[in-house]
Amino acid sequence: MIGSLNGVLAHKAPPQLTVDVNGVGYELEAPMSTFYALPAAGERVRLLTHLVVREDAHVLFGFTTEEERGLFRNLLKVSGVGPRMALAILSGMTASSFSAHVLKEDVAALTRIPGVGRKTAERLIVEMRDRLARPAGVELATAPGAAPADSAESEAFSALIALGYKPGEATRMLAGAAAGASTEERIRHALQSAVRE
Repeated sequence: MIGSLNGVLAHKAPPQLTVDVNGVGYELEAPMSTFYALPAAGERVRLLTHLVVREDAHVLFGFTTEEERGLFRNLLKVSGVGPRMALAILSGMTASSFSAHVLKEDVAALTRIPGVGRKTAERLIVEMRDRLARPAGVELATAPGAAPADSAESEAFSALIALGYKPGEATRMLAGAAAGASTEERIRHALQSAVRE
């Protein structure tokens, strides 16, 4: 795995750039947040990298900060999010802004990113919530639809989202489950409450 590159910035044309490391030109793709921090072509640069191996290509992605690379790697773990969408998200807002929007469950802000629809935004909120460090001053959302803090309840909440329920519906369906109930018991209770409705 290539963890970082230290060399001369030979070429940059978003979203691609080339870094010359001792005579070897490495082609990378990078989000706009990285491009804004790049020096002029011909100057030295150090980039953190992430290698994505596909059947038809090996693609190297470059980042100026560990925060950007960490978010990119976490985004790749979200179902339905590939490298292109992860780049679009990092190009559309800073890593700290993204974290704040996810933790506040701000679907509207996330859907302003090109290529991110409402369903994808909701999935990002559900799947990224526990992976993100909370920026100072950002409280977890407590409005209806907020993902529960309890581990068993959180797993049941995620399962209901995976079944196609909206966050608000899932929260309402899980209300009234016995304290200390297992994940399976909570899901059973939620589905039975949905049938009764």
